[in-house]
Amino acid sequence: MAKNKRQKVKHYHRSFYSREMRVKRGIGIVVLVVAVLAAAWFAAPHVLDWATHTWYTVVKDRDLEAESASRAEAAASSAAASSAAASQAASEPEPEEEKPLDGKAITGGSWAELDVTTLTDEAAIRTAARQLKQQGADYALVTLKDAAGTVYYASGVAAAAQSITENPVDAANIAAILREEGIIPAAQLAAFTDPVSVYTDRSMGVHYDGNSLWLDNVSAAKGGKAWMNPFAASAVQYVGDLIEEVQGMGYEQVVLTGVQFPNIITRKQDFGASGGKSREGRAAQLTADIAAWQTRFAGSVTLWVSYPDALCTAATDAIGTTGTSLGMENLLVTSSTALDADSRAALEQAAADAGVQHIVVHDTAAFR
Repeated sequence: MAKNKRQKVKHYHRSFYSREMRVKRGIGIVVLVVAVLAAAWFAAPHVLDWATHTWYTVVKDRDLEAESASRAEAAASSAAASSAAASQAASEPEPEEEKPLDGKAITGGSWAELDVTTLTDEAAIRTAARQLKQQGADYALVTLKDAAGTVYYASGVAAAAQSITENPVDAANIAAILREEGIIPAAQLAAFTDPVSVYTDRSMGVHYDGNSLWLDNVSAAKGGKAWMNPFAASAVQYVGDLIEEVQGMGYEQVVLTGVQFPNIITRKQDFGASGGKSREGRAAQLTADIAAWQTRFAGSVTLWVSYPDALCTAATDAIGTTGTSLGMENLLVTSSTALDADSRAALEQAAADAGVQHIVVHDTAAFR
């Protein structure tokens, strides 16, 4: 019997998938990959959070929930504080802009006198100004020309050439610093009580014999002094020029002293006018001089005329009438002793009756 031989089966590397099946298979793989990636994308934050939480809580031994609550509370507090600050800022009014000092103002406040010879540098001026401010002063009286004829600043007025002190002060700087410190600067100028300037311009002086300067004593060696003549147009012009000069340096308030004739009137005096021989004539001339200055500086300078109380309460040869009756707008009265209430009231009433708009009464101690 013959043996059956096993037939060999040939294996062929051949695909039994059709083209359509291969396309579907490729699409399925792509979809699967996309799904896996999407799942990984959405799961990643949670995995990271879990890993981070595990790291800090297990390895670092930190309480993340407590820290998160603390940060949330701090953020809420900060937001509340910012809101409160914004609300407060909105409710608070904006600070008012500081108004510039009105140098011509008449406030009714107190006056104080500065020793101009001590105001030699900025530190000294500022120290003096602050002391006045602490004392409640509104005005600082700075004597720039005194009754001895001395001019304490470098004046450019021709008739003052021989009157300037050897060490003049910087008057403009004094005024500027006083303003900065809230003090109104007031320049004090002696008018006709000037025995020096008349030698620079003799036309301004009281004469005798029509030529020589009249002295209020026998001779200069015995203390005799020359006087400026209120009847002389050059003298009135000179005082006005000084007012204009100090006004340009920052002094919008000017106090004139010595607006008067010599205390003694004699037959030898030559005023260049017949009116000088009578009280009425002298009073009329001083009234005219004051009116001329007030007209010249109307609106630019607050002009004061100053007399001691003795010249305000009775008629004298020096002014021909009472000091309240010369037509000044602003009167500054000084007294060696404090006036009692009745005397002050009587003086103020007399000034008001004479048309004085403002009157300030100070005893000498309070004035300095």
